[in-house]
Amino acid sequence: MKISDILVNDKLTLSFEVFPPKSESVFDSIRIATEEIASLSPAFMSVTYGAGGGTSRYTIEIAENIEKKYGVPTLAHLTCVSSTKDTVRDRIEDMKSAGIKNVMALRGDIPTDMLDADRSGWAYRHAVELVRDLRESGGDFCIGGACYPEVHPESSSAEEDIKYLKEKADAGCDFLTTQMFFENELFYRFLDRARGAGIDLPIIPGVMPITGANQVERAITLSRSYMPRRFISLVDRFGRNPQAMMQAGIAYATDQIIDLFANGVTNVHVYSMNNPRVARAILNNLSEIIGK
Repeated sequence: MKISDILVNDKLTLSFEVFPPKSESVFDSIRIATEEIASLSPAFMSVTYGAGGGTSRYTIEIAENIEKKYGVPTLAHLTCVSSTKDTVRDRIEDMKSAGIKNVMALRGDIPTDMLDADRSGWAYRHAVELVRDLRESGGDFCIGGACYPEVHPESSSAEEDIKYLKEKADAGCDFLTTQMFFENELFYRFLDRARGAGIDLPIIPGVMPITGANQVERAITLSRSYMPRRFISLVDRFGRNPQAMMQAGIAYATDQIIDLFANGVTNVHVYSMNNPRVARAILNNLSEIIGK
């Protein structure tokens, strides 16, 4: 099933994100974790793509396994940073062969050893170029794109960020998913800006349950997210108690999701980090709201 078909429904749903193993030695443990999440019957699951495409084979294997074994639609990530046209073309053909219908088109993080490199000769410098290639590949793909409620780190302003997002949407995206945020008002303001610019695609908010104090710094590094005072207080109070922090983090994320649902959002994407316990707890917290 295409994700665009899921998003047109008024039913409240959750989707979860998982990541593939970095090596063959941990493939089975990762597969089992993703299967546990799939057994919860989320609306769909997204499977990330390793830096530089190093785990691209595992991305497809995990996504294909989830769909075939559990019937859960999957969204396979595809990045293009520092890749050649031939490499990306091969990955697209692999996805076609595996029956992948949904692809998340991302530029990806630039490898640290290439941050100062001359990018003028790169085949791909922006995700919009990958969106166009996917649309022109002959594959019947539903294409997702990323967006940033708090502005892409490389954009000089919110206005510039929306301009480039509109370009990506017009290139052929079917929906957009946001980077994580911890204050819902940031998402609502972003949504107003996007709609005002004529971006009328479904925009799925992304929520990340912070279940360990050590995740906070990583979340800030990855997304430059604003941390509200109430969230910082939560970490300060419970961060030294792993079980309490997990419970508090799940409760905070649940509260975000309830507020989003109450304000007209019909799907929320949860960055569940291969943790079935987190996915199950959030679904249990929302059982009467989403009918699980």
